[in-house]
Amino acid sequence: MVPPLKTAKIFLSCLLAAALAHGTPAAAEPAFSLYDTPKYGPGFTHFDYVNPDAPRRGTLYLANPDRRTSFDKFNPMSMKGVAAAGLDQLMLETLAVSSADEVATVYGLLADDMKLAADRMSMTFHLNPKARFNNGDKVTAEDVKYSFDTLIAKGAPQYKSVFADVKGCVVVDAATVRFDFASNNHELPLIVSSVPVFSKKWAQGTPFDQIQLTPPISTGPYLIESYDTGRSIIYKRNPDYWGKDVPARRGMFNFERIVYRFYKDDLARLEAFKAGEFDVVVEYSAKNWARSYAGPQFRDGRIVKKEFKHSNGAGMQGFVMNLRRDQFKDVRVRQAIGLALDYEWMNRQLFYGQYTRIYSFFNNSQLAATGEPQGDELALLKSLQAKGLKVDPAVFGPAPVPPSTNPPSSLRANLRQARELLAQAGLVYRDGAVRNAQGVPLSFEILDDQSSMSRVISVFARNLRTLGIDVVQRSADYALVAKRMEDFDFDMTSVRFPDTSSPGNELFDMFGSRAADEKGSNNAWGLKDPVVDQLVQTVVAADTRVKLTAAARALDRVLLHKYIVVPHWYSSTHRIAYQNRFGIPAVAPLYYQADPYVISTWWEEKAR
Repeated sequence: MVPPLKTAKIFLSCLLAAALAHGTPAAAEPAFSLYDTPKYGPGFTHFDYVNPDAPRRGTLYLANPDRRTSFDKFNPMSMKGVAAAGLDQLMLETLAVSSADEVATVYGLLADDMKLAADRMSMTFHLNPKARFNNGDKVTAEDVKYSFDTLIAKGAPQYKSVFADVKGCVVVDAATVRFDFASNNHELPLIVSSVPVFSKKWAQGTPFDQIQLTPPISTGPYLIESYDTGRSIIYKRNPDYWGKDVPARRGMFNFERIVYRFYKDDLARLEAFKAGEFDVVVEYSAKNWARSYAGPQFRDGRIVKKEFKHSNGAGMQGFVMNLRRDQFKDVRVRQAIGLALDYEWMNRQLFYGQYTRIYSFFNNSQLAATGEPQGDELALLKSLQAKGLKVDPAVFGPAPVPPSTNPPSSLRANLRQARELLAQAGLVYRDGAVRNAQGVPLSFEILDDQSSMSRVISVFARNLRTLGIDVVQRSADYALVAKRMEDFDFDMTSVRFPDTSSPGNELFDMFGSRAADEKGSNNAWGLKDPVVDQLVQTVVAADTRVKLTAAARALDRVLLHKYIVVPHWYSSTHRIAYQNRFGIPAVAPLYYQADPYVISTWWEEKAR
């Protein structure tokens, strides 16, 4: 991973990642797993990667975790505006939550019982009788239905896409809610467990999509104590938090207060950390990690610099090309552009050899396509052909791998190949630029919202200019870039898509043809392809791990042959520096993101 990128709709994706699981028709259970028996059986008291006896005290000081240098709303589920950091994790809860020990396994939170119908066409949840909103009201089935219906009608566009096959939410009784499905989609039974639940009393009288700085009436462990727009927000642990003894919450959220302070740029943020203004920083810049985390605070142990191992699939991040733009319509042009990125040089000169190149949309997992298609994957691709779908013949050959400049390859050879591809697409170098038959030069803008990516972009742009492609490097603040992304008003930009070990309904939002025209969707590239749509359907419908693997590899292979992204790089560790005053669980989870891990499982050992 590079310095923090624009992350594609991280709130919704995190909720979905916490709920992508399938149950089998059986007696109601407090847990469901996609394919395996849940690790934690009935009666479990806590997850293995927490300290159930951790003290609850003290204050955790954090900086803005991404490029948000300010905020203007407390509603992370609406489209317009910039939500304050921490809202989704600290204040909003769902019917079930994931275990970070397992792939796609969820355990009850607001729900204490879950049951899948025998025909798999509905999922029923019984609410925990202890569940309360932060205003003291009991959580009812009516609240769950209100939350679901509101998100579909007024929430960000991704909700419509992800829950498109949910027919509706039905109140069975005051403590029981049922989700009915419009199709026998194998992911739907538990994806509905990801619905964030909030009270209809929240900003009552204000349209949901216009709620700004009214704190949520929700069930999470924290309340908003105070805020200073553009500078800070302080969360205080709810002394009446209903879920402190729920097994999926025991030993978690141990700080009395969590304070976010906002900094305008990475340099100011890093210097503030060294000065002790906040406690923990997750570093994404290899250069910073190698060169800037040094000094007396590190030598005498006041600040700890540590790499935490994880087993996350790396997913995809890279320079995304907007296929809505004429410059990128031809796949040969897109492939040529990818040949201009010299990853090996960047890794040596810029990243201190800390990264590995991304090669798949399901990178670092068994779902990644490699070599030629075999077995079930090959049979699936042939079946699409038999249905009359236009499958690119190249898909039946080796999966594309990112170009290399290691000997005997070289950047010069790659650029020569790129120029040949451009010529095949009708773009020829003359008068100092690559031009089409009408003499119009090939040009585009690379949009970004962070200074730390500028050196990467400048090297990439330099190589593109060598080809005769006119590249403009454009930097803007987070809010402007976010707005342009929502409106698909960009040529190329860097995006990180959330990692997943169990892909499902979120793929409709990332790759589905319908999402390409939904402003604010994750289909940033504007991809519309019937083959991709069918493969996404197949992934979502998979009811065994074997079927899921075959379908995911086939989808990955088709996407790779489209060259819609220039892949970046990844690391198998989280680089975390922290003030030496925290307790950390002895056992780390397998699958986790750094910021949520710190916030939810660490505790204060000594005060500031």
